[in-house]
Amino acid sequence: MIPRRAFLSTSLAAPLLAAQPIRTAFVSTKHSHFSGKWKAVSDNASYSLAGIHEPDPQARARVKAQPRWLSEEELFADKSIALVVVETPIAQALPWARKAIAAGKHVHLEKPPSHEWAPFREVVEEARRRSLLLQTGYIWRFHEGVRRAIEAARNGWLGHVYLMRGTINTDISDAQRRELAPFRGGMMFELGCHQIDRVVDLLGRPKNVKSWLQKTPAGKQDGLADATLAVFEFDSAMAVISTGARMAGASQHRSLEIIGTDGAVILQPVEPGTNMRVTVRTAQGPYKAGWQDVELPPQPRYTGDFADLARAIQTARPLTFSYDFELLVQETILRASQEL
Repeated sequence: MIPRRAFLSTSLAAPLLAAQPIRTAFVSTKHSHFSGKWKAVSDNASYSLAGIHEPDPQARARVKAQPRWLSEEELFADKSIALVVVETPIAQALPWARKAIAAGKHVHLEKPPSHEWAPFREVVEEARRRSLLLQTGYIWRFHEGVRRAIEAARNGWLGHVYLMRGTINTDISDAQRRELAPFRGGMMFELGCHQIDRVVDLLGRPKNVKSWLQKTPAGKQDGLADATLAVFEFDSAMAVISTGARMAGASQHRSLEIIGTDGAVILQPVEPGTNMRVTVRTAQGPYKAGWQDVELPPQPRYTGDFADLARAIQTARPLTFSYDFELLVQETILRASQEL
């Protein structure tokens, strides 16, 4: 029999050890999500920030925070750094992720991680082989309204789901357009990926993907596929996603719908996303029959991702979204981008 005092000391020690802050470093500040993710990690007591590796002096000058700037050698040689958050432009993301994994570090990798299939698969499989976590940064994985919509579909409350439909437009600068123009998938690749991630989560691998990667007059000048649409065909359902590069008030227009034979969930706007519309034919779960407005709490980006990552690191348990899921999402994005 263990003495009560000894039991208490051992039972309390394990949580304390598990709760040691995760030393985290960032690579680059150039991705549009950098500032939000820096704040999300800073505000989470499960993490401690080791600093940033940013080789571009001009980019360093634009950072409002005053972090510790790390050399590449410091970043990868420091064994206390357990997690690297890669916030580079798309073309540079996989090489840095590969270096971090080779150094034995977990990786949070910005979206979309690459316009190529084989190199991404190699990075994921190397992380799996080394038992290192790899998480990609699709923004709606932990969005409460999106989660509830998928929950309603999975629980059968909407009947047979036959349609997902989403729109995710933006209003980007000329400089951002030039950066994205080399990618064949254009806006479907860069922004539609968020919607594709949620389609794959609910419906799985589509048997057919058809996309239209159109160019507006501006796109014909700079080469960006800036008005895009994709249709994903499943055995008894389909998903339709559209995304464009230039729309006034674009953020308020973004939407996600899941429609079934006995009900539907509509989120518009998805962000800030504090309201969703639900209808069900008969009362189901928490929902009464007919149309209703459901109030949601504020939906801050990134906090759910880093909470899940901290849980997985500190408990040595899998992430919510597996290696195989990351591969399937990437494959589907590249099919819609006409890269596969």
